[in-house]
Amino acid sequence: MVKKKFLYLQILINKNTQQNVQHSNQNQQYVAEFKIVLVGDGGVGKTTFVKRHQTGEFEKKYIATQGVNISSLILSTNHGPIKLNLWDTAGQEKLGGLREGYYIGAHAAIMMFDVTSRITYKNIPKWHKDLTRICDNIPIVIIGNKVDSKDRKVKARQITFHRRRSLQYYDVSAKSNYQYEKPFLWIIKKLIGDLNLVLVESIALPPPEIVMDQAHIDQMQKELQEVENAQLPDEDDDDFK
Repeated sequence: MVKKKFLYLQILINKNTQQNVQHSNQNQQYVAEFKIVLVGDGGVGKTTFVKRHQTGEFEKKYIATQGVNISSLILSTNHGPIKLNLWDTAGQEKLGGLREGYYIGAHAAIMMFDVTSRITYKNIPKWHKDLTRICDNIPIVIIGNKVDSKDRKVKARQITFHRRRSLQYYDVSAKSNYQYEKPFLWIIKKLIGDLNLVLVESIALPPPEIVMDQAHIDQMQKELQEVENAQLPDEDDDDFK
């Protein structure tokens, strides 16, 4: 029964991938092409993150992803154009093991949580376990989204999972464009194997909906730096005190 489900899933994946490729420029030559999966609880902003990079659209109304959305992002670098096939996976529990089929063949992953929702961060270890069971030893970035919000619940000192697993972490904000390009840039540097890789054309993003106060940004960066330099707590689970 499980094999049939995964076979059916693979057929759907192949069909979606073919449809996606048909909409791309067939004459475009890429120096590299990678599959990137985005995982995390529903509503944390994965779909908005992808749309913001592609179209500049900010999704104000949350519409749950059904299964997986596959889209492409072309980055112009000093190595040449690099194509990222982005697999935006649904965060709903009802998908169960079927979701893991989407992880097969991934070159890197982005795990996202919402800094205004503690449970979405507490679930990051679960997402990491599910992901690494299928994709062992791939570059993984953790993103804390919505850092522009004044209702932040997950503080910098509580974000320690990435340090325990030697992963990369970034604060981001869809509304303000804050650090929006950094996760993808970090990923392609890792995959290409060149830490000096740069974008020769900036990712096209529209003007931010809000402007984050520079003092707020400086404070966030200071807190993150202090956390990075501090000794890790003994307990693996953060207490959110």
